[in-house]
Amino acid sequence: MKEIYNMLKLENIQIIERVKDWREAIHVTVQPLVDGGYCESRYIDEIIKNTERLGPYYVLCENLALVHGSTDQGVLKRQIAVTLLREPIKFKENGDDVRVMVTLAATDSESHMEVLQAMSQLFEDPESVKKVLGATSEQEIYDLFIQASDDN
Repeated sequence: MKEIYNMLKLENIQIIERVKDWREAIHVTVQPLVDGGYCESRYIDEIIKNTERLGPYYVLCENLALVHGSTDQGVLKRQIAVTLLREPIKFKENGDDVRVMVTLAATDSESHMEVLQAMSQLFEDPESVKKVLGATSEQEIYDLFIQASDDN
């Protein structure tokens, strides 16, 4: 069975109009994983501390951030959450605009690789990116991620 079916739940996908800054974006995107019992609330604070210390290491390209901390920073179970921001944010002054935040709660360095491959495939295709950015429902986003995994 494809791992994305286990690691992405519809209830962990959200569409948000706007956030005031990158710190709020981290809170908003990680919160579904806290609420679902996949990580402790300190995971949010640890990611913010990591960002302040290391910079936004998780911004992969324009429109996409793979938000994550270390496995020992409060992760309880493997899971991902997806947040689509209608208004883009920047994690640093001259950085890329980000509208899709995929939050990873990983318990080890291997078990989520299939999910990352599907995400990579989804965001390599400009048409798929347009579909994600234009999604009107959480179900639509979920279906796009599942389809990318099935195509992988």
